[in-house]
Amino acid sequence: MTLAQGIDPIHQFQLHDLAGPWNIAGHEISFTNSSLFMGIIVAVVTLFLLVSAARGALVPGRLQSIGELWYEFVHNMVKNVLGHEGKAFFPLVFTIFSFVLVANMLGMFPYFFTVTSHVVITATLAVFVVALVVVVGIAKHGLGWFKLFVPSGVPMVILPFISVIEIISFLSRPVSLGLRLFGNMLAGHIVLKVFAGFVVLLASMGLGGIIGAIAPLGMAVALTALEFLVAFLQAFVFAILTCVYLNDALHTHH
Repeated sequence: MTLAQGIDPIHQFQLHDLAGPWNIAGHEISFTNSSLFMGIIVAVVTLFLLVSAARGALVPGRLQSIGELWYEFVHNMVKNVLGHEGKAFFPLVFTIFSFVLVANMLGMFPYFFTVTSHVVITATLAVFVVALVVVVGIAKHGLGWFKLFVPSGVPMVILPFISVIEIISFLSRPVSLGLRLFGNMLAGHIVLKVFAGFVVLLASMGLGGIIGAIAPLGMAVALTALEFLVAFLQAFVFAILTCVYLNDALHTHH
């Protein structure tokens, strides 16, 4: 990596082919750095959960305690939002939360790729969640599920307008869900890279530059701590909104 690439805040988000491309059914398919890190994320989550649950001791060790807290955190989230009926969706919510959380956290390490900084990944997750809401809602309630878009107690005169607003609001869910995660991770990493670039440039200017680099270095450290918090919060927000949207599939009341 050149010095210019190391300072460029956009370089960290570029996709690179690691294998391929292969022409399959008229489509070019490549194994990229994004594909690699998605595989790493799945491996990290799987291995950690297997190792943390391997002993199953009555008095849990450090890893087992973290694994149990991880499990209970998502379990309580699902139980509080979806109730007993929503327990069937726990594996889905747990998988989404774990994937997004580990993807965000791995992206904090230097030279690692942040999968959730690409809108195609976050949008795919969001569209999948909303599509599942529609499928589950119709499967459970039939066409009666569409009462979700017809609020009760609204005068007939304005009901068509309210229903259109409700439909638009529902269709905007995957947009807001995907863009929120993508935007926060992208913006946070760009800001971190900008301050890190200031530190590198100033430090290369001699003693005066090194002294001047103290301030941006302090900001970079503070922003790094903040980004770790944001990484967790964004995974939590994505998971809790998934639960809220699934609640619409299970219950048609408005």
